[in-house]
Order: sequence, then structure tokens, then C-alpha cells
Amino acid sequence: MNRGTPVGDGPAPDAAPGDASDAPGDAPPAGTLLPERVRHRVVATAGDTFAGLTLNELPLPLRQYARFTPARRIRLGAAAIAAVVEEDTVFRHRVASRWRAEHPELTAALETGVVPPAADPVEVATTAYLVRPPGWAELLETAGREERRRVAERADEQRDRELARLRAEAEHARTAGREETERLRAELEEARREGDALHRKVRSARSDVRRGEAELRKLRAAMDAERAELRAERNRLESEVRRLRARLAETENALESSRRAAREGRSLEDMRVRLLLDTVLEAARGLSRELALPPVEVLPADTVEAISPETAGPGDIPSRAMGESDPALLDQLLALPRAHLVVDGYNVTKTGYPHLPLEKQRQRLLSGLAVLAARSGAETTCVFDGAELAAPVMPTPARGVRVLFSPPDQTADEVIRRLVRAEPPGRPVVVVSTDREVADGVARAGARPVPSTMLLRRLSRT
Repeated sequence: MNRGTPVGDGPAPDAAPGDASDAPGDAPPAGTLLPERVRHRVVATAGDTFAGLTLNELPLPLRQYARFTPARRIRLGAAAIAAVVEEDTVFRHRVASRWRAEHPELTAALETGVVPPAADPVEVATTAYLVRPPGWAELLETAGREERRRVAERADEQRDRELARLRAEAEHARTAGREETERLRAELEEARREGDALHRKVRSARSDVRRGEAELRKLRAAMDAERAELRAERNRLESEVRRLRARLAETENALESSRRAAREGRSLEDMRVRLLLDTVLEAARGLSRELALPPVEVLPADTVEAISPETAGPGDIPSRAMGESDPALLDQLLALPRAHLVVDGYNVTKTGYPHLPLEKQRQRLLSGLAVLAARSGAETTCVFDGAELAAPVMPTPARGVRVLFSPPDQTADEVIRRLVRAEPPGRPVVVVSTDREVADGVARAGARPVPSTMLLRRLSRT
């Protein structure tokens, strides 16, 4: 604070020349109240006046606010400042001098009794209150009415805005209420429809349950009846089984008796046939001795022209495969008296094991034929295709098996046909080949053709 020269107790040196502090009209009329905005401007101007005064120049009630900041001074000492300005004429004159310096034109106009038309009513009222020109009470009253009017207008505007806001909120609430009501109504309708659907489903389910229970009772009754019938049928079948078993025992006894009688009768017939056969054999031996017939050293198959295995070897000649047959038929054919088995060698090996080399094929086939010949006792001849023979072939000897190779200018099929034609009519000759042409040819010559698969299956059992 500026600590200037103390001011005496007389009138303020900066008071206006025509300012009569003790004039009778200097005090405000009784009941006059300053508008809030005017009061705030008076307090603010008085607070600014503190800066140009020493502590002694300040009225005693205001000295405690001298060290405060202007904002804090106005916030805490507003009531005290307003009271001092109202009561202390000297202090008010100092505040009026500061106001006159800040608003010279407005102050001069009011002192001449003229109110500028564009002047702020708050500033007019503040000037009238501080400077107090002639008619200042009316100006203050006018400013008060204007301020109250403005406050009332602002209050009305505030109420209007609040009312508009409340109306908007009410309209929004009504709209939201209607939408919520519509939504709830729709949900209620949907719930009612779902409830109706559920009720229908429940009724349908109950009907289905009742029908199912009735059907179950019917099925249980039918099942009980079926069980009773099955028990009765089982008892009947058990009785029938016992009866059949008794009849079977009787039949077995009768069959055993028949077998004994048949064995006795067959023994007599066998004895007669054996006696007749012995007679024929003795007659044949007698006839052979009488005719002095030499023993048979050359068989018909030995007369067929072919290449012996010691002189030539076969080439890799492929053959074709046909279907399989029952090997039991081959056993029956070879069991015939003096049967001759003729085998198309490569036709069989190419059907059974074509993945082996030719030498291994021949060895495997000849080994199987040797076993078959030993078991069946039939004459066995195996013919291999020897066309374009490049080198002599020495196969492993197979006991009881004649091994032939066709000449270079012939095929094994031709050798097989000549072997069949060389046999006497009536001798059983079995030819193993899947070649349809060979099979048809030997069949016309009286031989029995069989497929290679039959021989392979028979050899697999040896």
C-alpha cells in the first residue's frame, strides 16, 4: 500500500468543488436498497481505492483488509466496505473521486442533469450513488427498477428455459413411455402367442403320452399273449423233439441192421466178382504164355517225335490263364485203369507262378508231378515248348514223369495232339491245358481236357 502523506481530519482534498458532504440531500432516502450489481461495482471501486490510501487514511473498520489482495478483500470485506461507503462521507468522496477519474464523461453528464441514452444503468446508478449529483436518488431508484426488471427478465428467461427443458424432458419421457409401452405390449403379445403355442404343445404332448400309454398297454398285452403262445409252442416242440429222437433211435437201429445185412450181401457179391476177375486174369496170363507175347517195353507216347531234354532247352514262351475247377475231378480221372496224364508245361507254370524264371518254373512243376505220379500211379508226360531252342536243357530228373520238348519247328500244342492220337482208343487220356484250341482238339481225339488251375490246385494239396 502506498504510504503517502497523512490526510487530516478535514474534508478530503480530492473532493469535487461543488460536493456538499453535509448537505441535507446527501443521505439516501429511507428504505433505498442498492441493486446487487450496483453494490458490487461500489465495493469493487472502493476496494481499488485502497491502493491510493495510507493505513491512517482508511476508516478504522477497513484497516484489517488493507493487506489482503483485491480479490480476497472484496470476497471477505464486501459487507464492511459497503457499510463504510454508506456511512463515511470522507471515504465515499475518495471512492467517488476514483470513479470520476475512471468515468469522467458519464460523471460530467450526470452532474449537469443529463443521462446519456446509451449509458449502462449499472454505471449510472453507481455514479449517482458515489458522486450524488442533483436528483441522484431518482436515478438510483430508476437504476434499481431497471436492475430489478433485468433480474426479473433474466429470471423469466431462466424459468422459460427451465420450462422448455422440462417440457422437452416431459415430451421425451412421454415418447419414451409410449415406445416402452408399445414394446412391452408387443412383448406381452409375443409372450401370449408363445404361451398359447406352449399350451398347444403341452396338450399335444399329453395326448401323445396318453396314446403312447395306451399303445404300451396294448403292446404289453400282445407281448404277454405272444409269450404264452411261445411257451405253448416250445412245449409242443419239445414234445416233438422227444418224439423225433425216439424215432431217430429206432431209425438208427434199423439202419444198423440194414448195414449189417448189406455188408453180408456185399461180401458175397465181392467174392463172386473177385472170383470172376481171377478167372479172367488167369486166362489172360495163360493166353500170353501160349502166344509167347514179350513184355511191353515201348509205350505209345514213346513213338511221338519230340526232342529229349538232353539235347535242347525251351525258350520263354507265355501262355494264357483260364478259370479254376475242382481238383477232385482230376483225382477221379487219374484213378481210372492205365490213365495217361499229359501236361502242357509252360501253360501250367505261366498260370500258377509266372514270376519265377523258366528253370524254376520247370523244377517246381516237375517236382509236383513226380509226387502226383507216385500217388496216382498214372503215366505222366510233361511237354514244354522248345521252339527256337538256344542251348541244351538239363532239367532235374523227376521220377515217374516223362519230360519232352517240342522240336524247333513245332509247338508244344502239336506234340500234345500227336501224343493223344498215338494212344489206343479207349485208354483214359487226361490233357492239362487252358488253351481252348488244344482242349477242343484233344477232346475230338477222345481225350479229357482239364484246365491248368485244376492241376495247380491239386498240386497245392500234395
